[in-house]
Amino acid sequence: METKKEIKILGWIIVVFLAAFFLPVESAVFKEAIRATFDLVKWYAREHVILCLLPAFFIAGIIAVFVSQGSVIKYFGANAKKWLAYTVAAISGTVLAVCSCTILPLFSSIHKRGAGLGPAIAFLYSGPAINILAIILTAKILGFEMGLARVIGAVSFSVIIGLLMSFIYRKEEKIKKEQQMNIKPPPESRPMWQTMFHFFTLVVILVFANWGQPDKDITSGAWFWIWSNKWLITAFLGLFLIYSLIKILKIKWQWVLISAIITGLSAYLSFEFIENTKIAPLVPMIFAIAAISIITLKDKNNPENKEWTISTWGFAKQIMPLLAIGVVIAGFLLGSTHDEVKIAGVIPNEWIENLVGGNSLFSNFFASIIGAFMYFATLTEVPILQGLMSAGMGKGPALALLLAGPSLSLPNMLVIKGVLGTQKTAVYVALVVVMATISGLIFGSLV
Repeated sequence: METKKEIKILGWIIVVFLAAFFLPVESAVFKEAIRATFDLVKWYAREHVILCLLPAFFIAGIIAVFVSQGSVIKYFGANAKKWLAYTVAAISGTVLAVCSCTILPLFSSIHKRGAGLGPAIAFLYSGPAINILAIILTAKILGFEMGLARVIGAVSFSVIIGLLMSFIYRKEEKIKKEQQMNIKPPPESRPMWQTMFHFFTLVVILVFANWGQPDKDITSGAWFWIWSNKWLITAFLGLFLIYSLIKILKIKWQWVLISAIITGLSAYLSFEFIENTKIAPLVPMIFAIAAISIITLKDKNNPENKEWTISTWGFAKQIMPLLAIGVVIAGFLLGSTHDEVKIAGVIPNEWIENLVGGNSLFSNFFASIIGAFMYFATLTEVPILQGLMSAGMGKGPALALLLAGPSLSLPNMLVIKGVLGTQKTAVYVALVVVMATISGLIFGSLV
């Protein structure tokens, strides 16, 4: 046994050595891929971690600590009414407006609290897939037909994939169902409406803080007005968070007031002195997150408050390293495409564009695979697809990529594997890819 272990270590040493020995550092493609990797990592860190992921970890912490196991089991558990569990899971995306990585701590949280596999998977898929902002943008830029097809596909996918996963692993679900029948959850520590108020306050702040910029040609309308004033709206919503921290979590009002003043002052100074409008909002968000962490950890009135931040840290510790690895691999292989930047990875973009033209089985399957492994931040899939379609991508493969892409990514898969295991993750990914391929074929033949 010891010999096998040593041989395995030797094998890895040889692999790493050979990779370093033959590293093609002189290759232009390799250099471009390295540049794409660091560009994607930098963009991800600036655009996604602070404004999106960190608040999501706190939201997951709410589910893990303040939402009782009884409530999760009631709505998502193995014994919950299927129509209720899948309805709640399927429409969650319209509320959350998150991407494939931001949904992970929320999914991990409800899964650990006892949610059935089917509803948990439906929630995992629907969170990023049924993003109401992305669907509106899809219909506006890629056409009404594409927007409608995305809605129908995403809602039906979340339910069908959840039901299939539940059926495939029905023996495990039966055991979970029997175990949950004997669970007698303790009484709620506070009224459910208070927990939901605290939860949705953070969800709405997350949504408006990440409200996407409309098309550059659009300079009026509700979407543009919200985007232009999103930081004022976010600041206003912060008042509800202040109320929640004081009245619901019972944290000393002096601590909350000092935290709010410091956060507000950091916002004023950052917008006043930092010229980069994308960097400036990160400063008050960092101060707000740090302040909430400190006042909850120091609070001695309610141990749940301290547990909330500790649970948040637990999710960050579990998920962030896997996401980082996934982003690095995705950037190196598939390149970095965002805003006006388009840097090729080891796999040339031209290959992708040439392989997804028309409406063949292969083009739809290939689009689904590429979508499944690429990382799309919220709303970024639409302009990327617009560019691919202008380069000759068929409408069927475009829909296939839309249905597979936002809900999956290489970083996303690595984290799901840590929660569900390799087999269940592989089955889930396979179901998404196959259904996206079939949907793309049907849509392509109709339009």
